[in-house]
Amino acid sequence: MESSPDSKHVKDRVEEEIESIDQDELQMQSLGYKQQLHRGWHLVESFAASFCALNFIGGVRSALFLGLLAGGPAAIWSSYLITLVFMCITAWVLAEICSALPLSGSIYIWSAESAGPKYARFFGFIVAWWSCTAWMTFVAGNCQTTANYIVSQLAVWEVDFPGGVSNDNVKWRALIWAISEGLLVLSIAINYLPPRLYSAIFKFSVFLMMLDFFLCVIWLPIGVSKTYGFRSAKDVFTQTYNGTGAPAGWNWILSFLFTAGTMTGFDASGHIAEETKNARIVAGKGILSSAVATGVLGFVTAILFLFCTPDLDTLFALDAPQPFVQIYAMALGKKSSIFMTIIAVFGLMLNTSIAVVAASRLVFAVARDGVMPGSKWIGKVDSEGQPKNAVTVIYIFAACLLCTILPSQVAFYSLVSAGGVPTIAAYGLIALLRFTMTPNEFKSSYFFLGRFRRLFYFVTVLFNGLIVAVMLSPFFFPVNALNFNFACVIFGAVTVFGVASWYFTPEEKWLRPELVAQALKASEQPPVA
Repeated sequence: MESSPDSKHVKDRVEEEIESIDQDELQMQSLGYKQQLHRGWHLVESFAASFCALNFIGGVRSALFLGLLAGGPAAIWSSYLITLVFMCITAWVLAEICSALPLSGSIYIWSAESAGPKYARFFGFIVAWWSCTAWMTFVAGNCQTTANYIVSQLAVWEVDFPGGVSNDNVKWRALIWAISEGLLVLSIAINYLPPRLYSAIFKFSVFLMMLDFFLCVIWLPIGVSKTYGFRSAKDVFTQTYNGTGAPAGWNWILSFLFTAGTMTGFDASGHIAEETKNARIVAGKGILSSAVATGVLGFVTAILFLFCTPDLDTLFALDAPQPFVQIYAMALGKKSSIFMTIIAVFGLMLNTSIAVVAASRLVFAVARDGVMPGSKWIGKVDSEGQPKNAVTVIYIFAACLLCTILPSQVAFYSLVSAGGVPTIAAYGLIALLRFTMTPNEFKSSYFFLGRFRRLFYFVTVLFNGLIVAVMLSPFFFPVNALNFNFACVIFGAVTVFGVASWYFTPEEKWLRPELVAQALKASEQPPVA
């Protein structure tokens, strides 16, 4: 009895997946690691890991006001186009090395291997500290951002809060803290779902963000046309503004704090590479496709919001912790603003949960190599191949970080503001090391840049170096104790910790030279047929 075409197709598909898993495991073995995590995700999940961690709609909506203060509408759209181009180049540089080294904790391993055997441990330690700091502080910061959306409904409905809506009011800070901690618990709880169920979370997150986007594209303009009216094209494309007090040129450049901030985090696809089938190709595609999609959709969203926000005087007079909630109320009505707030809150919660996926795989990878206190427990995976203990570590760290809201909101903002710097710095450092130390390595990569590689490395170094300078710069001038940007202090301290860890940790404990050399040699071999 002959099999039907459908059954033959299913059989071929199963055989292809088995072969893919075998090739993935063989590649891991050649790099010096064995398969511990489950491996059942595909391109959709790889794309969603970065696309949802970036969260273009939430990022643009939350930080648009920073861009308006720094240069105004003209700076926003022009800086966004520049950021889109150079961040996609950066994504290609990362996709190139990800294809050669598709491992969890990817970004610090990429840095180590890019430096070559002699300096691998030094740069690996530094970037491990950078990336862990970045992803773990992002989780806490995103919970507080989400809480701001919720409490902004108090301003919409003109509800008086005891002591006033101010960060100087300890009761207000306690409310923000309590809500943030509750949101953190919910976001973490989602991460304890089995991997096969979490695949649905990835897909639903993409759906929810696109629903949010289309509601803004369709519903918001209708509401604006019936209320306060659109901004003119002249305002959107030519109006400038200096709300930072910085010199005119630097004020404009500070707009990159907004544009680059919305496109930072596409390395998440690399962090789940060990859980992705055919990771050599799929993880890199996830990095590239999410960067392009986020950049294009983020730019469209920024232009849309510039047309749909009220004039700058009205905009800067809004007093809610998240002014966009008040904009929804002005354009759509108070009741409709609740619906849009719910969509935004759920989107940010899923955004946080997916960031925890990336962060936990990073922590797992560091623990797997044995350098972290409690490494044996942290690096343990459950029967379904999931690093739940690493997820718990992320929760403990983020919950403790949120507690700094209680004594001082400034202290919390300072800690969180430094979160984006290490990731951008790592992007630039990898490109710098590829340009100077290993420009002719990793030619077996599926995304090998060929003769354009030195140009790509060079412009990636320059652009990400500029963004690091922007993120470390004071945002308001003249600088005083109240508006000093402590990101430079925190970033410096984290770097010192990384150097100290490298100095005091024996070679046989973490990133052993022979393991680095083995991975570098294996990455040069052609893929298994």
